[in-house]
Amino acid sequence: MIESSTGNNYYVYILTNKWNKVLYTGFTNSLLERVHEHKMKKVDGFTKKYNVDKLVYYEEFEQVQDAINMEKQIKNYSREKKIALIESMNPEWKDLYDGLLESWGPVIGKPGNTRLLEE
Repeated sequence: MIESSTGNNYYVYILTNKWNKVLYTGFTNSLLERVHEHKMKKVDGFTKKYNVDKLVYYEEFEQVQDAINMEKQIKNYSREKKIALIESMNPEWKDLYDGLLESWGPVIGKPGNTRLLEE
């Protein structure tokens, strides 16, 4: 598992809803902040409309182009291949967000939590 969210890292991630029926693939350079935005419904569009905010897969890249290429690749995967990818990392489909908060520290607050980084 990744030990820090600092530095110039890029992430490809997959989110789902609480029933694990809808899959969304995204790309970011700040995984915790981006997932937090999805959880707080700050991102208009697909994820907000379908309540997609459960982080079930992520992958880290040092090069932005590698992350972009992987995001495009995953978006072209069949649903079955996306499920296999998720289950290779997270067979129980747990929300990985809380584990990242514990590993990386309180970079941002959890929904409903007042522990926010001082700006």
